[in-house]
Amino acid sequence: MPKFAVLGSGFISDFYIKALQQYRQDAEIVIVQGRNPDKLRKFCETYHIPNQTTSMKEAVGHNEVDMVIVGLPNHLHLEAVDRCAKAGKGILMTKPLGRNAEEAWEMLQIVEKAGVFHGYLEDLVYTPKTQKAIKSVRNGAIGTVTWTRSRETHPGPHSDWFWDIEMAGGGAIVDLGCHCIEVSRNYIGKEIKPVEAMCWADTLVKPIAAEDHAIGLVRYNTGAVAQFEVSWAFRGGMDLRDEVSGTDGTIWLNHFLRTGFEMFSAPGQDAYVAEKAETGSGWLFPVGDEPVELGYTNMFENMISSFQSNETPDETFYDGYVVNAIMDTCYRSAKTKKWEPVELKEWRGEDDSSPIMRLREYDKEHYLIKEEKLPNGSVKVVLKNKKTGEFIQRNQL
Repeated sequence: MPKFAVLGSGFISDFYIKALQQYRQDAEIVIVQGRNPDKLRKFCETYHIPNQTTSMKEAVGHNEVDMVIVGLPNHLHLEAVDRCAKAGKGILMTKPLGRNAEEAWEMLQIVEKAGVFHGYLEDLVYTPKTQKAIKSVRNGAIGTVTWTRSRETHPGPHSDWFWDIEMAGGGAIVDLGCHCIEVSRNYIGKEIKPVEAMCWADTLVKPIAAEDHAIGLVRYNTGAVAQFEVSWAFRGGMDLRDEVSGTDGTIWLNHFLRTGFEMFSAPGQDAYVAEKAETGSGWLFPVGDEPVELGYTNMFENMISSFQSNETPDETFYDGYVVNAIMDTCYRSAKTKKWEPVELKEWRGEDDSSPIMRLREYDKEHYLIKEEKLPNGSVKVVLKNKKTGEFIQRNQL
């Protein structure tokens, strides 16, 4: 079992350590680095962590540490990766990998040149529902994926640095769109190349330089399209939903907000309800076990087992780089109001992928367009003549 250093003592590191300590009792967190000494002390007391420091260098260089979990603001990711790689430590990086594709590519080059283990902590790919849905898609349950829709909206992030466009690298797209894009890549197939994107982004509510709303379309070279919807101004909590449409089926997933656990409280409660919940009274939607349902436990299982067996985890820095490249494309499109090409320095998937459309034969003369059972019990089929292109319909009793 690797021994960990954690960089950052904020919101995301709280989730990471909770998931590790609750579900991997053999996980040993040796040291935590944080920028605020008082906050850091309380954090380490809560989780019974023996060592603490405000120095990134000291945490990374601790002689007992095998792997570093980076839960720092986006503008510190590159420095953290460089220090970890030089120290020969494995790196688990929170999302997004970089503030832009150039920064992400530099980090990828650093870890690959150093030969250190690297994992991209995209937790929403690892939720139990998502993992099961991805397995169903790969087993052919819904045919070839034609379209995905991923939505993440909430009232806005919890820390000040998110709202600074220089520190964060962007707004709702960088913060939330990275989740949606990578979830959709897993459904469509990460070997399928993203080729272009169209995006609307605007600042509608918050007094910030970055976008607080965005809707994007990413087209892949099979013809499949992935849609994302993100907002920092959605009221009512955090809404996480995915839809996947295929040639032979559909999947709908509702991860958060409407969790299946609903409670009404007239007097309210002071206790924590769920991430980004806006109120403790009225109708509440608690979560049974957040680290599990948000994918953190499955994510660390994959990362740790991959590290121990010297294998590649499901999500790597290369995946983070591709996501950053797609987000850069979305930002360009939001300015030009046009479809923009996805620019990748290196593509490691398939160069050519089969188009989605499959011609389904009905008989020697016709293709089948649609088959439908009518209220009277008969079956109507719509056909296309192979030679003439004529569309016809037939009723079968």
